[in-house]
Order: sequence, then structure tokens, then C-alpha cells
Amino acid sequence: MAILDEHVHQQVKKEFENLQDNVKLVVFTQELECQYCRENRSMAEEIAALSDKVTTEVCNFVTDKEKVNKYKIDKIPAIVVEGAKDYGIRFYGIPAGYEFTSLIEAIKIVSARDSGLSSESKESLEKITEPVHIQVFVTPTCPYCPGAVKLAHKLALENDVITADMIESAEFPHLANKYNVFGVPKTIVNEKNQFEGALPESAFVSQVMGVM
Repeated sequence: MAILDEHVHQQVKKEFENLQDNVKLVVFTQELECQYCRENRSMAEEIAALSDKVTTEVCNFVTDKEKVNKYKIDKIPAIVVEGAKDYGIRFYGIPAGYEFTSLIEAIKIVSARDSGLSSESKESLEKITEPVHIQVFVTPTCPYCPGAVKLAHKLALENDVITADMIESAEFPHLANKYNVFGVPKTIVNEKNQFEGALPESAFVSQVMGVM
């Protein structure tokens, strides 16, 4: 059974018309698939079928330890958006609802190898030399969440020491509780800094730089 309807298929095909480099969606699931794992895998496979520039690789979270360790995956369902290299772009939980656009955008920037960030943001991010882990908590019904997710992923594309995760709050309630996620989007940076809301690019970058 298809996850996406024909109208969405046509929209995505149009979005993918100008893809440049190949993109691989590395999907983590398990033999007895977790809640949303099957839908997550099916969605990735449907998306990949809409462009010859996009492929999928399905990995077993339990048995494919080499891949789990390589990508540092610690929960499922998960999708890594990989291009010429692994840029640290992660989706934990199915990117449904508004977050579907975040996945499509991630594929496009990885294919283009271009974050689209301002020159000022790029100059600031060049100063980051130690690992930075950004976690953006979302819900599928939040219209403001994709803005935060897309910015986090653009930062990850721009600097190899940055990893950025979209985390669907309802699918990982233990993490939502750990970080006191009462409103979304909520962004956690290196366990040190946290903020709510969809900030403009300059403010988002400043918050990330604040952990240095």
C-alpha cells in the first residue's frame, strides 16, 4: 500500500527535476519492525522511486552493527541522507506531515552540496572545530518545525563536525521527557544550550555558536 498519493508523487518529481549529485537514503529498521518503521521505510523507498538520482539502502538496526556504528544510529526508525559523503543529516521518527518537506529539502541540499546559508553564517560556522550535535524536536502537525529542522540540516551540511537530528517527539517520549519538550520546535545543542521556536537564520547560528 502506497504511503504517498499520486498528487504528492507528482509534486516530488517536480522538486527533483534539478537534482545534481546522487543521494542515498540509508534507512534503519529491524526484522520485526517497530511502530512507524515500516511506514518510514516505505516512504523512503517511494521517494527514491521518483528520481534516478535517489536510492535507498535498508539496514537492520539489530544485526547490521557495522552500519549502525558507522552512522552512530542509536534509535529507530531512522533515515540518514547521504550524498558524496555523510553530512551528518539525520531523521529519527517518520518525517510525516509538515516534516515531509524537511526530508525533501534535505535531499535537495545534499544533492546540490550547497547549504544556501548566507556568507555571514558560513564565516561563523567555519570557526567551529569541535563536534556539535543539534537535536530538533518536532511533531508532524507543527507548521513552524520544518524551518528549524531545515536550518539545522543546512548547518550540518556546511561543517563536517556538526550533526543535526530531526526527532519526532511522540515516537521518542523518553527523550521528550528528558529535555522537557513541552512545545515544538525545541532545539538542543550539545546538551548545553536549548531554545524553542523557529528562529531566523542569524539567531539560530548564534545559538549554536553559543556552545563554543
